[in-house]
Amino acid sequence: MKLGIPRGLSFYSMYPFLYGFFSAIGIEVILSDKTTKKTLSKGSSLVVTETCLPVKIFVGQVLNLIEKGVENIFVPSIQSIAPKIYNCSKIRGLPDLIRNVVKKPFNMIEPTLDKSQKGQGLYQFLLECVKPFGIVDMERIKKASKTGWRVYNNFQVMLKSGMPYEKALKNAIAGKLLIEKDETEYPVSIALVSHAYNIYDERASMKVIDKLNKMGVKVYTAYQLTEEQLEEGVASLGQEIYWANEAEMTGCAGYYLKDNKIDGLITITAFGCGPDSLMLERVTRKSKQFNKPLLNLTIDEHTGEAGFITRLEAFVDMLYRKKRMQGIVEEGFAPTSNVMEFI
Repeated sequence: MKLGIPRGLSFYSMYPFLYGFFSAIGIEVILSDKTTKKTLSKGSSLVVTETCLPVKIFVGQVLNLIEKGVENIFVPSIQSIAPKIYNCSKIRGLPDLIRNVVKKPFNMIEPTLDKSQKGQGLYQFLLECVKPFGIVDMERIKKASKTGWRVYNNFQVMLKSGMPYEKALKNAIAGKLLIEKDETEYPVSIALVSHAYNIYDERASMKVIDKLNKMGVKVYTAYQLTEEQLEEGVASLGQEIYWANEAEMTGCAGYYLKDNKIDGLITITAFGCGPDSLMLERVTRKSKQFNKPLLNLTIDEHTGEAGFITRLEAFVDMLYRKKRMQGIVEEGFAPTSNVMEFI
């Protein structure tokens, strides 16, 4: 019993739970390879141009699993994560999209999670995940889900402590719970506002966190915040949650805008993402009221790394100039693309 999971979209938030659940119930998980230029090119070739970058990556990841000989591939339909809180249409209709663009033979495991509908909650979702493998015992499913939650909770604790995503994921899957604090002193702090699949896919984000760290910038994300803090952030912008991933954008931005330790915000949005464009407009308007500098980076398959780095450097340099004028950072201390150094 083997199941392929593409590294895309819900993978970055659900995988620790799914790994624990499937492993406990006796299903071997096979991951697609990390996103490369080839992955993105193959995915882009099968969908219309207007399709957003994360979906193009997901299509390419499905193709990668097929090329690896994986027969069963996990393509969930995440309709609603709470009553009347919905995902965007592409995520909701992901199985139909894959079915219509990927013509190579494979068996799609397509469970539906829709908490706005009766009978489409988590346990029904998990049943649909394993039913194709002949597993229908709900007690067995519930028991395996506890293992999934244990792995997921350990992952969340490590991620919220500031541990890098890949390290937290590796430790959680290995059954470890380690707390590490980054003792490095950073003169500038930035909130990186985006979805996990934009931040932690190294091809999509072009390793933006590593780049900022090398510029002497401490990076905070939504994934260091609790649900209560994210809800507080949404409320501080005078909004109510409608989109399933709105907390990652509106909640994160709203919370960090009023946090005095944050010097500025960087948002990363995929070109053509309707929900993000609406959320970004609110964040941009509120950032002016809080007098916090804001840089929006839009990504697609044509985004060049050189231009990406140039915009980051210019934004970070502006934050340093501002702090020097306030006497917070010493004169002559400036960021470079590689290291912090005295010049």
